[in-house]
Amino acid sequence: MGLRKILTDKEPALHKVCRPVDQFNRRLAKLLDDMTETLAEAEGVGLAAPQVGILRRVVVVDTGEGILELVNPILLEVSGEQVGAEGCLSVPGKYGLVKRPMHAKVRAQDRSGEWFEAEGEGLVARCFCHELDHLDGIVYTQRMERFLTEEEMNALAEGDD
Repeated sequence: MGLRKILTDKEPALHKVCRPVDQFNRRLAKLLDDMTETLAEAEGVGLAAPQVGILRRVVVVDTGEGILELVNPILLEVSGEQVGAEGCLSVPGKYGLVKRPMHAKVRAQDRSGEWFEAEGEGLVARCFCHELDHLDGIVYTQRMERFLTEEEMNALAEGDD
């Protein structure tokens, strides 16, 4: 495994639509392993392949119960609504106010190519939508209402203790 460099939102790769994965091989497994290690090192919740310069439809999400690998994910259904602070490893040090669904269900393939479904509430639903946006070249700053002020960010940080 190895750490990958996380691209910032100024990089053109983050604004391109990713291609589907069609080969389930050692190369894909290495990408997933590297993305998982990179996500852990960065202390993030989700990471999409374009954030590490790979224009393929691959995402890893920390669900709180482990890492969920999503290859060629499709958003099946969403419901409810939440508005809250959202950040991104590709937009370091900034948070924006973003409206997302409260519940999301996805269909994806695992590293072997087997299809499965997963769903999540709250932060996991937010993360599914955020990471799938990356696969279509969308960064959360394109969806946010506004950036949070320094005071709002400090209040959030104090709440994390």
